[in-house]
Amino acid sequence: MELFLDTANIEEVRQGVKLGVVSGVTTNPSLAAKEGAGSFRALVLEICRLVPGPVSVEVTAVDPEGMVRQARELASWAPNVVVKIPVTAAGLEAISTVSKEGIKVNCTLCFSVNQCLLAARAGVAFVSPFVGRLDDVGQDGMAVVRDTVEVFRKYHIPTKVLAASIRHPLHVVAAAKAGADIATVPFKVLLQMLHHPLTDIGLSRFLEDWKAAGLELELPVGR
Repeated sequence: MELFLDTANIEEVRQGVKLGVVSGVTTNPSLAAKEGAGSFRALVLEICRLVPGPVSVEVTAVDPEGMVRQARELASWAPNVVVKIPVTAAGLEAISTVSKEGIKVNCTLCFSVNQCLLAARAGVAFVSPFVGRLDDVGQDGMAVVRDTVEVFRKYHIPTKVLAASIRHPLHVVAAAKAGADIATVPFKVLLQMLHHPLTDIGLSRFLEDWKAAGLELELPVGR
């Protein structure tokens, strides 16, 4: 399962890429708004420069024609831009148009297998079932991921399942067990996945023992 960062913060993207585990980024209008005023295009281009993989950028129009115009513009910014379009009637109409033009689409705000299936039939490259938001209203968000993966595999549908609205590390594990192709995580969750108190304790003990023994790690000059 691939890991994407769910952020529009340049420093978070830069740090995530340095770790060598992030292969893409997802953004949305809310995340972009948190980064303050400025050129949205410049922000997206910098993220695309840092990340070699897909960078999802969302349309803000709500009508099919507006979505298509924005999708074409966003896709022209960089070769790794993936356009996010919501799973509405207008969204499906726009998806059907731009996907035929070779524009990759990530269908967002999916909350059911039916929505994911419709989006896949319209030609999207990714569907994004929102796990955390379903959990918030008392539904099993991961069940949508699991069932969507099962349906897509049964019918050999090439659309990738991207588990979104990830709230904590256990969501990441559950997404991997459900067979999701990708999980997109906030930077905070990525760091939580990395840290474990027993790792910190073990490293501290190793270093204390090494220091007490008076050992030195001698490296050849120039290395």
